[in-house]
Amino acid sequence: MASTDGERLAPVTWLFGAPAPTAQDAPDSVASPSVAPPVASTSAAPRLARSQEEVVRHLAEEADQIVARRSETVEKSRRSEEPGRFQRINNVSMHALGRRGMSTAEMREYLLGREFALDEVEGEIDRLLGVGLLDDFALAETLIRTLRDRKGLGRSALVAELRRRKLDGEAVDAALEDLDDDEFARALSLAEKRAGQLRSLDDETAKRRLGAFLMRKGYSGAVVQAVVARALSRAAAGPVFR
Repeated sequence: MASTDGERLAPVTWLFGAPAPTAQDAPDSVASPSVAPPVASTSAAPRLARSQEEVVRHLAEEADQIVARRSETVEKSRRSEEPGRFQRINNVSMHALGRRGMSTAEMREYLLGREFALDEVEGEIDRLLGVGLLDDFALAETLIRTLRDRKGLGRSALVAELRRRKLDGEAVDAALEDLDDDEFARALSLAEKRAGQLRSLDDETAKRRLGAFLMRKGYSGAVVQAVVARALSRAAAGPVFR
């Protein structure tokens, strides 16, 4: 390159990364070099995308395998624990039945209170019903016979006790159908035993106390009214209890 004075000038080289020379920087007689920016190669893009897809697919396959192995482990563990779990709930239910008769609802509530799972409890209930160890109909009949004969309870008191024991409604109705209606005879027998202890009281006080006693036993007002006077009159001829 030559200057206007005839001197040779060193050629101008543009360095990559440096600001490109402008027309003001270059002599009027020298044109600014035109350098195209480097173009990134696109040949590697498809390979990179395929590689990423393979990695994602491989990770998904590994995740599926891990989930499958864990599910298999949980299932094996559950199967291995089933005999032990059955034995435990069986022991608990049999121990409870050994203490006293229980209704189906009472047993269900008891087992759930011992923190057994609902499906375990229902399975045990079905087993006990199947072998006859739970029977609301039989329990209702037993309770009526025991409470009537040993405690002299009347019909309303018997019904209240059966409800308290959470017996099935059909079992209660069936047991009450078989209950004889001879309330009067049972109430009179109970009143006569009690009346002898009231002879030292005046008539009104004795009637009031005997009537309240029979009402607490679950006898109806009509039955109580009918037997109180008769029981007190029969007791009047006997010895005085003080």
